[in-house]
Amino acid sequence: MRVTWTGAAHLSFRLDPEDEITGRASDEYPIKLAINSCSIRGVPEDAHPDLYAVAAWTVVAPWTRRRVTFDRAISAELAEALHAGWGVEAGPVGAERRRPGSRLAISYSGGADSVAAATMYPEAPFVHFRRVAHPRVPNRWPHYRSDVLAKLAAQTGRELTVVESDLEYTLAEPRPGYPEHHAVAAGALLLADALDIGGLGFGYEMGSRWLGGGRYLWRYTPDNPMWAPHGRWGRLFAAAGVHIVLPVGGVSEATTMRLALGSPLREQVRWCLRGVDGPCRNCGKCLYKELIQAAVERRPLNTPMKPEHPAVKKYLKKPPYGGQEMIQYGLARVPGIENTVFAPALDYFDVSEETTRWLDHCYPPALEEIPEPWRAQAAAFIEANVGLMTESEVRQVETWGSGATA
Repeated sequence: MRVTWTGAAHLSFRLDPEDEITGRASDEYPIKLAINSCSIRGVPEDAHPDLYAVAAWTVVAPWTRRRVTFDRAISAELAEALHAGWGVEAGPVGAERRRPGSRLAISYSGGADSVAAATMYPEAPFVHFRRVAHPRVPNRWPHYRSDVLAKLAAQTGRELTVVESDLEYTLAEPRPGYPEHHAVAAGALLLADALDIGGLGFGYEMGSRWLGGGRYLWRYTPDNPMWAPHGRWGRLFAAAGVHIVLPVGGVSEATTMRLALGSPLREQVRWCLRGVDGPCRNCGKCLYKELIQAAVERRPLNTPMKPEHPAVKKYLKKPPYGGQEMIQYGLARVPGIENTVFAPALDYFDVSEETTRWLDHCYPPALEEIPEPWRAQAAAFIEANVGLMTESEVRQVETWGSGATA
């Protein structure tokens, strides 16, 4: 793979003979390349070469097999992180390693998880990634309202930088999206010197960090390849002086929902990418988040979706489900759940408030993973607003298994 940056923001790349058009992201999901160029707007022209390299790697990693050649020299430490993590030879080598900045920034999406993370650090600046059209690739996902999310981010009153990019159009299949989950940070990486960033906070919660996430595992996985600090992405970001920080990595989506709705940013919370004046209420994410919100607010489910809706049909089948711990949480708490589209799922679980109470507390090892400069602030917030898991609750996390039903 040969990578070239033109100016501050235009990335182009050329595959080597051994590289593949259809590759796999870090969670093993197959993705097909559509086009070998993209732009990232709103970034300076003088970022450290390691920052340019990592930003590029978040885009090209799935299709690279043996080597990656950048258009500027990188540090030996970054080359070693790429080799240790992916087995690729990276170069040329010759730059001094970047020193980490002093500030934590939040990679801000506006969803409940992101808002909860931001609430822990009210002084942290936001970097918001906004998808924009690609000049040569048709938009096959026109319902995605990135303009709405950007406007809501501007209403938060926080220090905000909006980065615009068409990098999601590098994917032909399955649809426009990030080649790697970390590509959402490409703009923040290129801003790291200008904003003095040493840590980048993401809204990934316990389900994504410790319970595998819905796309590739349904079991407790401390060695999560994407978000563990000792994983290959964690080591790569650290080598570039931008530590991955997961402020809510030890709490569930029920807890992030509660924190977000109780925060000063409540009016800007938006997890649906389709609605204009609010969530569309007709997509799979709206159904899932409505179940969680109803559980947190102890009220009946409020959705217009019927059993024949494609997003509902998966809950009519046998589990496992993506976000299964939250499905169980909702089944145990939503009044009248037996009269809703989730009623069939009750046949597969024996849940109660007691058996799902662990999802109201924080998994302690997640706080230990937060880099030292920002750990105490997160720990104090958790102690005041969430509380730590008991030993028995910790065991429930660490025995969470594939297809778990209780």
